[in-house]
Amino acid sequence: MPGKSRLRRTISRWANATEQHDRDLRRTHRDKGYQQIGAAPDREQVRLRGTLKTVTLRPRGGVPALEAELTDGTGKLIVVWLGRRQITGIVPGRSIAVQGRIGVHDGDRILYNPRYELLS
Repeated sequence: MPGKSRLRRTISRWANATEQHDRDLRRTHRDKGYQQIGAAPDREQVRLRGTLKTVTLRPRGGVPALEAELTDGTGKLIVVWLGRRQITGIVPGRSIAVQGRIGVHDGDRILYNPRYELLS
């Protein structure tokens, strides 16, 4: 079937683009003094850097919370600032460094109220 072949080619191109994007992120965020998100231990103090993929306002327990997905090509992490609706500079595509302890909630790795630094 020609449709199936076209679908496979499209999926293959998408997968290759995703792999290349992850390689680029790993290269960009490789730095001494920072851990890789995929290798960072839970419940221990970590220093990470990556790129914000998404930023969403998502209330938690009736409290406003700014939630962002941070990725460095090795893994992803949800970063949550409780009590915040907006933070200047926290936008998709921005590179940041964060510091704190990673927890796990409903299967997601989460870093609550981290210290952060906006990177250029």
